[in-house]
Formats: sequence, structure tokens, C-alpha cells
Amino acid sequence: MEPISVALLAALAGGAGGEAGRQAWAALSELVRRPFRRDGDRDGDGDGDGNTGAPAAGSAEPELVRLAAAPDDATLARALSTALAVRAARDADFQAGLRRWHELAGTLHADEVHTGDVHSEITGGTFAGPVLQGRDFSGLSFTTPAPPRVDPDTDTPPTPD
Repeated sequence: MEPISVALLAALAGGAGGEAGRQAWAALSELVRRPFRRDGDRDGDGDGDGNTGAPAAGSAEPELVRLAAAPDDATLARALSTALAVRAARDADFQAGLRRWHELAGTLHADEVHTGDVHSEITGGTFAGPVLQGRDFSGLSFTTPAPPRVDPDTDTPPTPD
């Protein structure tokens, strides 16, 4: 299974995607908080021998909680992505649930998390040159004419005749 996108986790933890994003984060939280099953684990707490009440080591719950508290921290999002991958490798039921969640959240990620309003404003002064307003540009280049020569004796540009 491919790792869960760090950008997707951070966006959902930060509340992106509106109500659908909140529901996706809640579904991931519910999935992570389900009992962690390993071989020999009768009660589902992950330790294999009895319920301690604490999140099982490797459950990804601590990473989930930390990212929810600081959604702008890319390091925490990366830690959660890694913890989800590790748990999925050790728990087949979790892997199946995570795969289903990722398929649904992936469509949200493409359709809603990265959409948004663009607000561009140019104020306060005199500007000359190209202005590009919009969102998500790539592979662009601009060429502008050289600035007018400055007369070294007067430190001003020459005036047109």
C-alpha cells in the first residue's frame, strides 16, 4: 500500500475541504482508534496479553492526536503517514480499512482540499510590469524590457524628446 499523502493528512487535520474534510478526518480518527490486532492479541489492545487502557504501541493514535493539535507541522504529518504505513503492514484489517478510507479521501483531496478562493490585490504605489493573478501556476516565464538608462550626471532617466 502506498503511503498516505502528507499534504492530505495536514490539510484534513487543518479542516480543509469543509464538512467533507471534517468527516474524512473523523473517519480516519475512528479507524485509527479501532483495536490494534496482532497475532496472539485476544483483546485487541495491541499488547497481546491484556488491556492496559493506553494506545497500543504502533497504533498511530499518538501521531494522529499530535497532528490534530498542530496541523501546520509537516513533520507531524509525515510521522502520522509513516505510523499509518507501519500499522497497515502489521494489521491486515487496518490495512483494508485504510485503503478504503484513502480511496474516498483521495477523491476529496483532488476535488475539495486543493480548491479554494483566490484573492489578489495590488495596492499602494505605482507599479509597472506584468501581473499574473490566479492559482496553481507552473512552468511560466516572463520577459520584460530592460529598464531605461540613467544619466549618470543627473541620476535620472532621460526624458523622451
